[in-house]
Amino acid sequence: MSKPLLIVDVQSGFINQFTHHIPQRIAQLIQRNEYDYILFTRFVNSQEGPYQKFLDWHSCDAEPETNIVPELQPFAKPELIFSKQGLCGMPDTMIDYLQKDYIDKIFIVGIDTDMCVLKMAMDLFDLGIEPIVLTDCCASTAGLQAHLAGLAVLSRNIGAVRLREAGLGDGSLAAPSQKIKD
Repeated sequence: MSKPLLIVDVQSGFINQFTHHIPQRIAQLIQRNEYDYILFTRFVNSQEGPYQKFLDWHSCDAEPETNIVPELQPFAKPELIFSKQGLCGMPDTMIDYLQKDYIDKIFIVGIDTDMCVLKMAMDLFDLGIEPIVLTDCCASTAGLQAHLAGLAVLSRNIGAVRLREAGLGDGSLAAPSQKIKD
């Protein structure tokens, strides 16, 4: 049985003071060599999509904001990067890939815990694939409260036993402070 890792939307447009630590943690996780292969999703905010139409939010509609962060690009194989539009759920191409390989469990990390990580985990759960969310390798662009809210909803919907730590959080829930360059 294979052990895949799904990296959700760790792309340039989602890196801020609340998420800046996530790429390095995920790179450390990958370097443990515990996963048979690595899948990526990336959010693309299309012009006809709900974020532009209803929220007038136009970021993440093109490169460089839709690019996988530089720290993770060496691990990203183009055929294992799945683009998605909004919270519409898991792309059909990704569902086909997972079902073709008879995946029954997948480890999930990424950005935003309260939105895309949550949606992907719940979609996997609905497909009968057990999602394991590595909580210290997830964060939300809206901050710690949004991250914790996402974990609370996930706990209720996929089960608290599926929320685990990878041991990379150094005992802290919040993002470590960024060093300010002079």
